[in-house]
Amino acid sequence: MAELDHIVIGARTLEEGAAFVESVLGVKPQQGGRHEGAGTHNLLLSLGPSCYLEVIAADPSQPDPPHPRLFDLDDPATRTMLDAEPRLLGWVARVSAMDALMARLGPRGGELREMVRGDLHWRMAIPAPRQDMDNLIPALIEWKGERGSKRLRDSHVRLVALEAEHPEAEALRQALSERGLDDVLRPRRGSHPRLLARLAKPDGSEVTLSSG
Repeated sequence: MAELDHIVIGARTLEEGAAFVESVLGVKPQQGGRHEGAGTHNLLLSLGPSCYLEVIAADPSQPDPPHPRLFDLDDPATRTMLDAEPRLLGWVARVSAMDALMARLGPRGGELREMVRGDLHWRMAIPAPRQDMDNLIPALIEWKGERGSKRLRDSHVRLVALEAEHPEAEALRQALSERGLDDVLRPRRGSHPRLLARLAKPDGSEVTLSSG
């Protein structure tokens, strides 16, 4: 079983990310924490009982990690984009049987990492660089115990739809299908890769965030 866990907004700093979210959605994200050893930290915003929005940025209080930061935060093109403003970067899918899925996917599943923050514990499978079709193939997460979304206060913002466009939509569709994500994201052909998240604000109006 696989389903949407969260969407990810990248920012140059968490302060810039918080200001962006408040300006676009009308609510402030709440404190998340540090990803020790990964070189990042985050803010979080509930999108309902089962998914949330993450604002992620490089953590200046940590040394550079031994591997690239998640969601291409170290990529020069991503850095240039985030210099202009925070941006939707990708999404993460929740799975319940990570070992079985990784065994089936083999190297295509990416690198499996154990992550801990306080009493929260999870594992993530990170697609290899340039093999994630511009972040449209999600990282996979398996929570050990309570999920992070369960601790967030209700923001009254809701995710209406998650959409994707890609020149090779059929290849993307196949990659999502083999991860059990057919019903979560149905890509369509587009001139360039992009992820789109349609969100309903507390007042009922809608806004669309785009990765490109």
